[in-house]
Amino acid sequence: MLQSNENLGRIEKCIHCVQPMTVLHEFPVVRDFYAILDVPRSATTNQIKKAYRKLAVQLHPDKNKEDPTASEKFTDLGAAYEVLSDPDKRKKYDQCGEECVRKEGMMDNMDPFTSIFDDFGFHFGGGPTEERETPKGGNVVMDLYVTLEELYNGNFVEITRNKPVIKAAKGTRKCNCRQEMKAKRLGPTRFQMMQETVCDECPNIKLVNEERGLEAEIEPGMVDGQETRFIGEGEPHIDGDPGDLFLRIKTLPHPVFERRGDDLYTNVTISLQDALVGFKFDIQHLDGRKISIEREKITWPGARIRKKGEGMPNYHDNSQKGTLYVTLDIAFPKTELTEEQKEAVKQLLNQESKINIYNGLRGY
Repeated sequence: MLQSNENLGRIEKCIHCVQPMTVLHEFPVVRDFYAILDVPRSATTNQIKKAYRKLAVQLHPDKNKEDPTASEKFTDLGAAYEVLSDPDKRKKYDQCGEECVRKEGMMDNMDPFTSIFDDFGFHFGGGPTEERETPKGGNVVMDLYVTLEELYNGNFVEITRNKPVIKAAKGTRKCNCRQEMKAKRLGPTRFQMMQETVCDECPNIKLVNEERGLEAEIEPGMVDGQETRFIGEGEPHIDGDPGDLFLRIKTLPHPVFERRGDDLYTNVTISLQDALVGFKFDIQHLDGRKISIEREKITWPGARIRKKGEGMPNYHDNSQKGTLYVTLDIAFPKTELTEEQKEAVKQLLNQESKINIYNGLRGY
């Protein structure tokens, strides 16, 4: 029996509708924590913290609302930081991977959106349109004294913050007190508007001093007066939110270098002999490197040697560095010369005795 072309077309469509059965197997996702943080396996703890801080700002879901995988990426980032920032967990992870760390119960499954950000003082969300009219405690500003080495290389500093914290107490208290207008009847058709204090009854509270560890990052190139903000680490407010803590950078004096902007300055005293015949010596830089300083020509007092790219890193672009200026002073011999030595010096230098008298001021 012959079938029409129309029926054949229907049969073909039905054949294509049949899909082979697929058996799905679930395999654990293998995460490379070093790749997630974009650091080498030899990275130091400070490098790991710095990488996490940078990526956390970039990958936070509040900053990537259009990316449907933002929360997953941020969770992976938090897990990577949790393991690699802890020496014991990192050692176990390097030995046998994430699964071993989980089996040992070493992963706390912490909330990456809260705990780590509290330590770093991060704050996301809440633009100007979302500001609440909630009372706020006073801000606290503290000076953080750091070395020039820390400002050159970067560092993480552990800080202990002793602050009053609000705790529940027995009884109740009057809070949210406000002035409200009340109408008082004075007669059948007469009323008087009066202000009246109205308060709510709330559970009582007390202030208890507590210590909390904070971690502040000293970023390369930071300057005096620059501040790091820790949300909610300021003074408490009984009926509102606590204020913020600001750590203000203060540079300690350095025995070798003086900083001016992104440039470094230092002075070196050389002997009169080196000033006449030339010299070569090394200066240890802030990162431990040796900087070679040499000159083959005659050096006069106050001469300055410039080493480009050997100054401080620029805060906004660490790949750009200022200049190191080395000012040279001459140490003259204190011993007396004999007549023979004086004549030898005159013959050697062969300089005409010339005296130039002037007031020493520039610009005339």
